[in-house]
Amino acid sequence: MQVFVVSHVTPTGLFGLGWCFLYLGFLLFLPIATPIVVQLLLGFAMGISMDVFFDSGGVHAVATVLVAYLRPWVLRLLTPRDGYDASDSVNIHRMGWQWFGVYVVLLLAIHHAAFFFVELGGFRAVGLTLGKIFVSVLFTGLVLLIVQLVFFPAGRRSR
Repeated sequence: MQVFVVSHVTPTGLFGLGWCFLYLGFLLFLPIATPIVVQLLLGFAMGISMDVFFDSGGVHAVATVLVAYLRPWVLRLLTPRDGYDASDSVNIHRMGWQWFGVYVVLLLAIHHAAFFFVELGGFRAVGLTLGKIFVSVLFTGLVLLIVQLVFFPAGRRSR
């Protein structure tokens, strides 16, 4: 989807400032019990495939592996009082709007900061880069929210 649809719909980003990284949804919406090694391998595979298609020299791989590495830490940080069920997956209907919003924004901000600063090669033009991060987090977060609402079943909320 990222390569064939999203990159052709917004080839220069949203007003040249924000980009949608839809492929992150695959990594963010994995089941909570997914082993860290599997997450890291999937993150690397996704990132390197984006790098091959977009000729970006490993920038996507660096950012997605970082997100895959930090995802369990973020999940522990956001653990509900009763804990997670073994069958839980990241689902806005099961976890709630607030939990989902914090989870997605935190991991997207980590990904986008790593992506844009590695792409830039340092901390030059910090203001413009922070603007890109902010707009891209909002754009990607909104698209992932729409994906959750359209493609993930509501079912019954158990909490």
